[in-house]
Amino acid sequence: MELDIRHLRTICAIAEMGSVTRAAARLGLSQPAMTNQLRRVEEIVGGALFVRSHSGVQPTPLGRQVIARARIVLTEVDALFGDLRVPTAVETLRLGCVHLSCVGSIVDRVGERLRGHEISLRIEPSATLLATALAQGQLDVALLGVVEGFDITLTAPVASRTLVPRYPIFVALSEGHRLAEREEVRLSDLRDEHWISPPGADDGSLAALRAACRAAGFEPDVRYDAPSGAGRPLVAAGLGVRLVDPTWPAAPGTVVRPLAGQPQTAKLTVAWRRDRLGTEQAAELYRGLAAAYTDHLDDNPLFRRWWDAHPEVHPLI
Repeated sequence: MELDIRHLRTICAIAEMGSVTRAAARLGLSQPAMTNQLRRVEEIVGGALFVRSHSGVQPTPLGRQVIARARIVLTEVDALFGDLRVPTAVETLRLGCVHLSCVGSIVDRVGERLRGHEISLRIEPSATLLATALAQGQLDVALLGVVEGFDITLTAPVASRTLVPRYPIFVALSEGHRLAEREEVRLSDLRDEHWISPPGADDGSLAALRAACRAAGFEPDVRYDAPSGAGRPLVAAGLGVRLVDPTWPAAPGTVVRPLAGQPQTAKLTVAWRRDRLGTEQAAELYRGLAAAYTDHLDDNPLFRRWWDAHPEVHPLI
């Protein structure tokens, strides 16, 4: 039996997701089918590629070697026909973005800068999934948000440029919450709350929440798992609190407040495939995304105040 592309995607998905179950969900397979494919690969290469850990699975030394080579092969395969498209009057630029307030402006702002392109948009709570889609040629461009202390691996032909090097994460509360009238909230004052898991847990957001809460002297009670905006009714009903991107306006029945001392921060990165955009086009893309982001600074006046006080984080245009 020989390895095929399906096998390579299997082991890379397991490595990126850190779990056979999550990798199976990403590839649309059942867990038993995913496990069987992994076993076949291990039989071919002659050893175990992963070992179980308290947080999932980790590559063995042999696994790291095989995964590194598999990624090289997959990059070449995904780019194989990338420059053989049938020319059209209007090209489609496939753009991915994490769940930000500025998604409402991205299509128009990027379209203004990249004339001759139709813009398609895929919104994901996970920057890891967007980076994978970019690496596999399913996206041409992605705007990635990453919590401080964690990172997303990007490999050729993907290039990147930082859009916002640092910004604080805010917290959403019910408008009837005992702390709702404060201009900023101390994380330690939320020790008795029920928490909604932050979006993009695979990116480290949940681990970062737990670490910040432990530093504040408590273990968070993460009671709910609601992707992206699905947790807003829970917050409005006073059933839980959640961390949010600071550009989002408060949903009805809620308030959004800064956390004192900025216990969590994140950054925004623009990533693109160099086989789809040249240097000048990438620069125009950056300007378009920067304009889209700054269009929404006033959606949350408290974030606008922070932004104006920190010119060092403004996009370089």
